[in-house]
Amino acid sequence: MAERAELISGDHRVAQLIEDSGRAAESDDFFRSRALYDAEGVSHSLVVGGDGDDELALPLLVHAIGDSGRRDAITPYGYPGAAIRVERSSPPDPSALDWSATGLVSIFVRDRIGRPPCFARGTRRSAVQVHDPARERHIRSRFAEQIRQNERLGYHVEVLHGPDATVEHRLSFHAAYTQTMRGVEAAERYFFEPDYFRTILQFERSWLVLARSPERATAAGAILVFSDGMLHYYLGGTAEVHRPRSPFKNVVDSTIGLADELGLPLNLGGGVKPGDGLEDFKRGFSNAELPFVTHEIVCDPEAYASLGAGREDSRFFPAYRAPVEGRSADPPRPR
Repeated sequence: MAERAELISGDHRVAQLIEDSGRAAESDDFFRSRALYDAEGVSHSLVVGGDGDDELALPLLVHAIGDSGRRDAITPYGYPGAAIRVERSSPPDPSALDWSATGLVSIFVRDRIGRPPCFARGTRRSAVQVHDPARERHIRSRFAEQIRQNERLGYHVEVLHGPDATVEHRLSFHAAYTQTMRGVEAAERYFFEPDYFRTILQFERSWLVLARSPERATAAGAILVFSDGMLHYYLGGTAEVHRPRSPFKNVVDSTIGLADELGLPLNLGGGVKPGDGLEDFKRGFSNAELPFVTHEIVCDPEAYASLGAGREDSRFFPAYRAPVEGRSADPPRPR
């Protein structure tokens, strides 16, 4: 049943939580698409409005907070932000909205890249590395030589339209991606079943880029998607046996070529932490960067303080989900 409160007339702007699998927050962009929502398990839309207009709607995964009887929410993976329904000169300030009808304690929002923020007073988390086709192409000289060397050895790259990718293409990418996650000891939430990639690649403007070995085995790969006027690197990995040759550099080089062909900026993403080795790798291909902004919204300050008692100094949001004794703080992601 939809959990929707009626909008209050006048200047009072309220947030509504709708149990609709994100339908109110769909758009033509990947990060607000049915494909992503189904893969990620989006359960609700949050709609903000007033004076009879819905200003924006964002997709949410709503989770129980232990056995407290309370719930919180998070946007799906990537850069979804919100579907903007009414353009205004400035985004709504979360502190000026009425969140009481949602029944949520807190919401963590990942905002869009390259677009105005969906809420005011966001937190700049990091920068993402970007290839802008309008600027001179940049590639670190050592990377360029490794790419050429791989090509001389017989490595080649296939750029496939996502919906046209075969079962073999998807399974070989899944294997390379999973091996990479194991190699970096990633958290359980970053491991996916093959059906996750099948669902993602149903999006019309998605691409699967595969580096093939001389024997035509998948050595590395990446999924690219279109959203908010940009091409985005979404997920990728390298098969363990091919890692010494670093064929993922050939994949990135081809994604840049696709961005140039389409005339779209390419978001290569950032690192796990600002300034780490992953960010430095991506900087070796970029000629620009854009900010990555999040919003940490406390909907029920009293419940938030009670649940986070003893963890007030935590920099983690929400504080009551801060890691304890090495356990992951995040709710499990759908498989």
